[in-house]
Amino acid sequence: MVTTIQISNEAKSELDRIREGKQTYEQIILGLLKKSLEDKKRQEELLIEGCKVMAEDSLKINKEWEFVDAEIGWEW
Repeated sequence: MVTTIQISNEAKSELDRIREGKQTYEQIILGLLKKSLEDKKRQEELLIEGCKVMAEDSLKINKEWEFVDAEIGWEW
């Protein structure tokens, strides 16, 4: 089924500006959606990787403080 959508002249101009060759508006929009999903997935992967690095740093800091705490003999 084909659905007709209305877009403003400004949106049409922007789509024309990023058009490559004889792409249809549908192809342009699908390409933008695909890129958006890929970017979102990549951003999630980077966030996960950053959290892993931060967790490793936290573990190192905790181990250093455990050593200091053992030497001082803090009482709570």
